[in-house]
Amino acid sequence: MLLKFFPPFILTVRIERQLFSALPSPTFIRSPSNGKVHEDASLRPITPYRSGRMKASMEISEATNVAASHSGDSFCPNISKVAAKLKFLPEGRQVHLHIVKLGYYHCQSLQNHLLSFYLRCKAFADANRLFDEMLERNVVSWNTMISGAVRCDPSSQSSNNLSLFYFRKMLAERVEPNHITFIGLLRTCTELDDIESGKQLHSFILKLRFNSNCFVNTALVDLYAKCTLVDDARRVFDNVLLRDLVCWNVMVSCYALNGKGEEAFGIFRLMQSEGVNGDDFTFTSLLNACGILGSFPLGKQLHGFIYKMSFDLDVFVASALVDMYAKTGSMEDAHKTFDGMIIQNLVSWTTMIVGYGHHGDGKEAMKLLKRMIQEYFMPDELTYASILSSCANLAATCEIFQVHAHLLKRGFGGFLSIGNSLVNAYSKCGNIAGAFQSFNSILEPNLFTWTSMIGASAFHGLSREAIQLFETMLSKGVRPDRIAFLGVLSACSHGGLVDEGFHYFTSMIRDYQISPDSEHYTCLVDLLGRAGHLDEAYNVLINMPNEPSCNVLGAFIGACKIHKNVGLAKWAAERLFKLEPDDPVNYTIMSNLYASVGHWIDVARTRKTMREKCGYKMPGCSWMEVGGEVHTFVSSDKSHHQAPELYAMLHMLLRVMKEEDYAYNVDFLLHPV
Repeated sequence: MLLKFFPPFILTVRIERQLFSALPSPTFIRSPSNGKVHEDASLRPITPYRSGRMKASMEISEATNVAASHSGDSFCPNISKVAAKLKFLPEGRQVHLHIVKLGYYHCQSLQNHLLSFYLRCKAFADANRLFDEMLERNVVSWNTMISGAVRCDPSSQSSNNLSLFYFRKMLAERVEPNHITFIGLLRTCTELDDIESGKQLHSFILKLRFNSNCFVNTALVDLYAKCTLVDDARRVFDNVLLRDLVCWNVMVSCYALNGKGEEAFGIFRLMQSEGVNGDDFTFTSLLNACGILGSFPLGKQLHGFIYKMSFDLDVFVASALVDMYAKTGSMEDAHKTFDGMIIQNLVSWTTMIVGYGHHGDGKEAMKLLKRMIQEYFMPDELTYASILSSCANLAATCEIFQVHAHLLKRGFGGFLSIGNSLVNAYSKCGNIAGAFQSFNSILEPNLFTWTSMIGASAFHGLSREAIQLFETMLSKGVRPDRIAFLGVLSACSHGGLVDEGFHYFTSMIRDYQISPDSEHYTCLVDLLGRAGHLDEAYNVLINMPNEPSCNVLGAFIGACKIHKNVGLAKWAAERLFKLEPDDPVNYTIMSNLYASVGHWIDVARTRKTMREKCGYKMPGCSWMEVGGEVHTFVSSDKSHHQAPELYAMLHMLLRVMKEEDYAYNVDFLLHPV
């Protein structure tokens, strides 16, 4: 029967020790005949023979047989729990085999433990087979299958469908769900951002009157928070009569995650007024809110409160303090807090390194990375990905090369998240060859990988390569999302590929049921406009389901400038100025359009309106890396310590441009506006 599915795998001595070291300590019992104390054989730990694997396996078999005569119903679950924790699938199957041989197979509690084991090891086929062969299934059995489906494939929508399938089947077999059932279902919806199924479950929860359960309500708040429905989360929270600390923390985290720092502190004050003290999770969420707000004074006040409550000794809170100071621009306070930590962990080191990278100090970031390794903190996958991300934002090529070499040396080159970060980092620094090399080294690219490479190719003007990547992605069975379509539409726009752009825009709606958003329409309008199809672009604008956004109108005006169509540009500009009356960029675009066709009166009028509406315009900022150091410049900036040499070089380049007869548009400069 079941024996063919569970061949007797041999346990190695190392694995056997790990399994049995986690079991309960031996129980000593007193013999009724002679009063001597001896060890209960059912819980005796096994000492492996030195001769190797076969004898160790024989000992386990013998111990399990001995356990069967005393406490098989408690001994086997302990082994299955340990095997599940260590993800030892073959060894867990061997335990299953012993359970069958010893006649405990139809014990419901043992079957439930085995179900949990298989699902934790992501062996869904084994779990499903066992579940189908169970003679009786109680609510624990159903809950295990419902909660475990998402563990097997946490990124797949089919996991949620499977959880709901088991839930419907459970109801059909007249098994009454409990609060754990709904918590498992809601967590599955949260993992997969399936808000529609979550709302249906919410209705069912109200119907069965589980809305009075604090744990169910907390799961609902968490679902709405992760799906960015903050108002719905607050409504559920306000209806909870008896809130525990977890419920309060989830609501604080909800506001922090959705960028509502002030509301997060409002919940904290309400929490204090009801006599509930926060814990490490509360303060971590509040510090994250300070970082989102960029409020250094608020973060400093919170630091004082944390110090007063002695939570600064908690390694996670201290790491969050370092992160808050880094995000609010105070690297000095971040470093002081970091150095004052009693225990530094990988998170705190990573936070400091990323903080320096974010603020343009690549050299200090690399120094910290070396110091971190010297102090025996080995960077993990997340550390490397975070460092690469911060280097990419600064286009710090030298640091990216160093980090890449270091992670390859430590064997992290095959990690998917590392490969994705490398593709993103190299493309942002202009090294498209490095991006392609990193992409080709990834064995099983996911949707994010494909999307990153398509977007990088489009950004660097490799339109045909981007389309080829998109088609290859489809042939591999990877379903594109709206971001992937945005990448390929952007590539078509940059390359002037009108027919291909229309094809992908139509396919997105027809074949994948993805409704285009403002960014997709911006690409389409830009594509048509640049190709000279202004009338078609205009038709797209007037037939959009919603009012055109500023970006769409800006792209249309830019196309009108190229083809010198003042009439259509004026039509778009009127709407653009209503949407963003204070943005100087919009007025500059129209001013340049009027200048290109010689309408100098309109130029003067537009510039005058811009001065009245916008006031001071922030100067443009750019930066470049030289010798491992990032230099920042703004328009007409002379604050750099090498400003005289820089401007001397600029004047020399301008002379060379004149000597080479480089023609640039000076018409606008000759007219006083």
